[in-house]
Amino acid sequence: MSLVRRSNVFDPFADFWDPFDGVFRSLVPSVAPSGRDTAAFANARIDWKETPEAHVFKADLPGVKKEEVKVEVEDGNVLVISGERSKEKEDKNDKWHRVERSSGKFLRRFRLPENAKTDEVKAGLENGVLTVTVPKAEVKKPEVKAIEISS
Repeated sequence: MSLVRRSNVFDPFADFWDPFDGVFRSLVPSVAPSGRDTAAFANARIDWKETPEAHVFKADLPGVKKEEVKVEVEDGNVLVISGERSKEKEDKNDKWHRVERSSGKFLRRFRLPENAKTDEVKAGLENGVLTVTVPKAEVKKPEVKAIEISS
């Protein structure tokens, strides 16, 4: 009986016994999941909020080192957050009971509004949370010039 979760998608029936689990693996071993290879970490969860001063992006990246994350601006106004969470080293004597944490590459793109100062982007990673701050350009108020009305 195997209780290893094979993907990062929530499955309410994942803990139930699968009578065909061992049969399928023995019939088609090349298609059977390896148990430790989980779905790619493609859907990094990212919040985007706008304050009066900046656009702030926060990404949950637990277990990812800053060397494994890349923050770029491409095409002048597209913020790109990418990286890779490495697999945990496996010991052949380990017996896995559940695999829910994913590993793999992730990539997210955000088209920034025109008021974004892309040359002043700052990023920091603390306690597994990446914070990217994109300052906003000040919106100039149009000058009002009074015109004298002649009679």
